[in-house]
Amino acid sequence: MKIRIIDIILVITSGVLTAFSAPKFGLSFFAWISLIPLLWVIAKKTPAQSFLLGLIAGASYNAILVYWIPFVPAHYGNLSIGISLIIFMLLVLFLALYWAFFCLLWSKISRSFPKIVFFLAPVLWITMEYILTHFFTGFPWGLIGSTQYANIWFIQLASLTGVYGLSFVLILFQSLFLYSIKHRKKEPFFSVLALVLIIHLGGLLSVKKIPAAEGSFTASVIQGNVSSDIYWDQITAQETWDLFNQHIDLSRKAYEEGAGLIVWPEFSVPLCFSCSYGYFQDFKQELFRFVQETDCTLLLGTNEKADASGNENYYNTALCLSPDLSASQYHKIHLVPFGEYIPYKKIFSFIEKMTHAIGEISPGTQHHLHQFKALEFGSPICYEIIFPNLVRKFVKKGAAFLVTITNDGWYGNSSAPYQHFSIAVLRAVENRRYLLRAATTGISGIIDPYGRILSKSRLMTQTHLTGVITPSNRLTFYTKFGDILPCLSLTLSLVFLILAVVKKKNEI
Repeated sequence: MKIRIIDIILVITSGVLTAFSAPKFGLSFFAWISLIPLLWVIAKKTPAQSFLLGLIAGASYNAILVYWIPFVPAHYGNLSIGISLIIFMLLVLFLALYWAFFCLLWSKISRSFPKIVFFLAPVLWITMEYILTHFFTGFPWGLIGSTQYANIWFIQLASLTGVYGLSFVLILFQSLFLYSIKHRKKEPFFSVLALVLIIHLGGLLSVKKIPAAEGSFTASVIQGNVSSDIYWDQITAQETWDLFNQHIDLSRKAYEEGAGLIVWPEFSVPLCFSCSYGYFQDFKQELFRFVQETDCTLLLGTNEKADASGNENYYNTALCLSPDLSASQYHKIHLVPFGEYIPYKKIFSFIEKMTHAIGEISPGTQHHLHQFKALEFGSPICYEIIFPNLVRKFVKKGAAFLVTITNDGWYGNSSAPYQHFSIAVLRAVENRRYLLRAATTGISGIIDPYGRILSKSRLMTQTHLTGVITPSNRLTFYTKFGDILPCLSLTLSLVFLILAVVKKKNEI
């Protein structure tokens, strides 16, 4: 059967509805039905046709999901809008490949196992999500399970399976609905419906538990609202000092509200404790004075340098300054490709010639924990919060709570800050940890271990948020064992693909 116009319309509808289920559209219920048109269409197509239709669906999804990307290289990288759009289209097509390969695998396996493939659909889907998380530096920004961050009862499942389990249930619900329609059997759909209800009931019971308050303390996140349009070498020293003092003033207000731990965002002011020139030393001394006067601990976003084998390396750093003036540093491990560094330089060296906006940051190598009084905590930086396994490692190493610092000012009032914030909610649930988020221009917030947003700032405002944090040393199933579900799914996908190919050869 040829690909018809109606087929293209239906698969685009799937992509569009799935995109609208993401923040800030606020239509998360679409994720429970959005893939039905795609699955309906590819059930009747060849593998090659399914691949193409999946590519179209995935492209429509990602084009809407990350529509904000072309603005960044055009505005901050001084690239022409034409080149920025070409880069954007290439990225969209790359991200669309996991939809395309999902459809290809579905189609190939369905020819040998026409009924079983409906039960395998979630296995195939999260296999592709897992590959997307790790392949070519990884970009798990648009995992379908993340759309459900506001569905508090449902997302409790993530403490067992990670975000991939949420994706699994969403796809299973839709595929078995189609199975029941196609084969006129009610039992599969009603079974998955019962499963969904049980998961929600379990989540309801989980969030009703009253967490222990032992060891609780007060913490605050600072949002200075420093525009990403500011270049530190192009503003006066007085303007830089004014921004620094704004953060000090907000910190004093937090201290007056009882905060013992105060968190500044990533790149809110130019800080470098390892630099001995300019205003860096003056800022450092002012911060020393603040922590000594208030007995507060500060978590700061800084740029630190170190000599390694004769080379001067720079690190995107979360630095924790204690009242006794001791300091610990965590260097960002997973850098932003084409933002903080150029991956695979032999292939992409030409990009460096097109723009000077790409940083030369070196990656850290250890999940270093900081200490607040007798408590250890982890501090994934910005982009790192989208990687479930990376954040999990902080907690498994002993983090009693999590802090993430970020600068989403590059993306203005687009959907990006809302999407980025929503992903952080899942990391809190997966590991059952309080999570503090300090964002330069927003969205900052405090999230409890069940994904409830205790406080949340608005974009482009100068503010601070203060709340009570309760540490924990308990490990969830997901924290202990990690990505078991996607690894099993990857194995099952390979097994059934091999079986399908072998069966087809035997039938020839």
